[in-house]
Amino acid sequence: MKRKHKKYSRPKRPFDKTRIDEEVEIKKEFGLKNKREIWKADAQIKSIREKAKKLISAEPKMQKAFIEKLKKIGFNVNSIADVLSLEKKDYLKRRLQTILLIKKLATTSKGARQLIVHKKVLIDGSAIDSPSYIVPVELENKISIKQKKKKAKEKQDEKKENNTELKEVQNEQVEENE
Repeated sequence: MKRKHKKYSRPKRPFDKTRIDEEVEIKKEFGLKNKREIWKADAQIKSIREKAKKLISAEPKMQKAFIEKLKKIGFNVNSIADVLSLEKKDYLKRRLQTILLIKKLATTSKGARQLIVHKKVLIDGSAIDSPSYIVPVELENKISIKQKKKKAKEKQDEKKENNTELKEVQNEQVEENE
């Protein structure tokens, strides 16, 4: 079943020089594939802000629950005012691609993206293939990279071991015969 609407909206002014320059810088900083990823992050932050605005007049218990939910995701917020001051860069910092780069599991952001897309990154034992995956704080320390299986090298090592064992056995037999 197809999604009925997009997860983002395009900018109202398509040729705004300052916005374009800002997006180019963000794209380079976070190693994004295209500007659509920036627009998606912007839409997510916008929806978080809208929820926060609705909770301004709500009970403190509901506000606290919302703030705790955002803290689990990894946003550093303590009040509704902090939630309203979130930016798209805060959201982009929580992406799997960026966290791989911060943890130095990848040397470049494009390299991190390639590792993720090729299913070489494991989070708590399961492969994630989406660079835009938002990593919760509790899973941040459970990120690992798949180790290569060196079947060919293991076979070579076994052959070498077998050869050395054969040579030792032959040497012993020669010594016994003498």
